[in-house]
Amino acid sequence: MATNHDHNRRGEAFFPPNELCRNSITKNASPLPQNNLHYIGNKQILEHFKIAFLCSRKCPANIILKSYDWAVEQREKGVCVISGFHSKIEKDVLHYLLKGNQPIILVLARGLKKRLEPELEEALNKNRLLLISPFNENVKRVTVETANQRNRLMAELADEIFVAYAAQGGNIEKLITDISHTGKTISSFNYDIK
Repeated sequence: MATNHDHNRRGEAFFPPNELCRNSITKNASPLPQNNLHYIGNKQILEHFKIAFLCSRKCPANIILKSYDWAVEQREKGVCVISGFHSKIEKDVLHYLLKGNQPIILVLARGLKKRLEPELEEALNKNRLLLISPFNENVKRVTVETANQRNRLMAELADEIFVAYAAQGGNIEKLITDISHTGKTISSFNYDIK
């Protein structure tokens, strides 16, 4: 059963998005909310090298299996992965990552939850998880707009971006097009995008 968060792990408005996100990622994308970011967990995780994991909700079966192998590889290397971990495949990737000891950053496309799943609480208790939300707690539903803002924030925070699969014409493909000029390494299973 999930427990309430300890107050010393919960931060309200710990930094403004524009202060943290110095790279101007997108011109045409959803703007980051003007309010500060909120967090639960170990914010020192932000100092680690971070790889963002992005994947369209619907993807080929072989991509799903490769994503699981990728997650295990990142876990074994001790790499900090940042993602929304919202879709089925992302939740499965999180499952594999949680079996290790490396840091993880979960960025929500809604406000912070009052209660978390036991496996997230366990990672928080081990100081290896940071949950971030650019939204206040009144935002309780994930929408296309909040997901786009979340993905943009993840791209801003990450040192490198890994795209397991981007559906043609989808929001991830649009984001990748927008951020391709930043100089960040964007890779996929078969090639480096930039």
